[in-house]
Amino acid sequence: MSKINHTMVTEFILLGLTDQPELQPILFIIFLLVYLITVVGNVGMIALIRGDPKLHTPMYFFLSHLSFVDLCYATNVTPQMLVNFLSQRKTISFVGCLIQFHFFIALVITDYYMLTVMAYDRYVAICNPLLYSSKMSKNVCISLVAATHIYGFVNGLIQTILMLRLSFCGPNEINHFYCADPPLMVLSCSDTYIKETAMFIVAGSNLTCSLTVILITYMFIFVAILRICSAEGRRKAFSTCGSHLTAVTIFYGTLFCMYLKPPSETSVQQGKIVAVFYIFVSPMLNPLIYSLRNKDVKEAVKRILFKDVLRTALASLCTTFSWFDSFFHASISMVL
Repeated sequence: MSKINHTMVTEFILLGLTDQPELQPILFIIFLLVYLITVVGNVGMIALIRGDPKLHTPMYFFLSHLSFVDLCYATNVTPQMLVNFLSQRKTISFVGCLIQFHFFIALVITDYYMLTVMAYDRYVAICNPLLYSSKMSKNVCISLVAATHIYGFVNGLIQTILMLRLSFCGPNEINHFYCADPPLMVLSCSDTYIKETAMFIVAGSNLTCSLTVILITYMFIFVAILRICSAEGRRKAFSTCGSHLTAVTIFYGTLFCMYLKPPSETSVQQGKIVAVFYIFVSPMLNPLIYSLRNKDVKEAVKRILFKDVLRTALASLCTTFSWFDSFFHASISMVL
């Protein structure tokens, strides 16, 4: 009988951000717009970096992968959330919930270390510029990106396996808008000590380790920048680091609030608000942060726009000449 009870839950109900029906259409429009901006911004950033030869450098290579992770990150949660805004029954299957859970953990940890790798890239560029081309070669960059993805995937898989060991035999209402650690553990009718401990260890160690590396690299970077004699050189160095530091602050600040406290009803409610920032706001803002504060990206956008305008102008000119040519030949034919 106990075994049967442990297999009762086949789907979960996501309670979402609010239980007020009148707010659902408004929230649908808001998050749809946010998601569209996120998709356009990150896909545009990837296309711009891949399409402009002047952006084929390690820094922009890592930025394109950060945009890819952010895009996957938002896509893992947003479509299901948008459907639920317009649905009476906001369900997700048990398997679907675990898939979402796995990719969420994997992508979050990948994001940690992608930001860490980007900090290391800035450290080498500013502190060891003469060794930059050898230390950040194409093979090194590909290896660093591959390592972050593999490490994130393995961590997500381990956490998913530990979640599978829990029994869900009672309520199936997840007090959240996606399948997250704390609200899922609240629903479990078995001992969550191992899973809870693993969550704290994985979240805490990855957060602190990656952030510690970032902070240490920036200590060396700031010391190196202060030694630059040229005011223009210091300004340029600070501008490239400023975008990355802004992205790090938004992402890490919200994650610390989310994971480094025991799961409870209160923490879950607070976690919803915090989750909005790192799932929706951070991926939406990153392309804007890196484009508005980055001279190279702005110039690349101008070059692309200039090419498009020039291409359109030439096409219009060719069409006009073709029309005049046809008109001229027709006029001669009429005269003859």
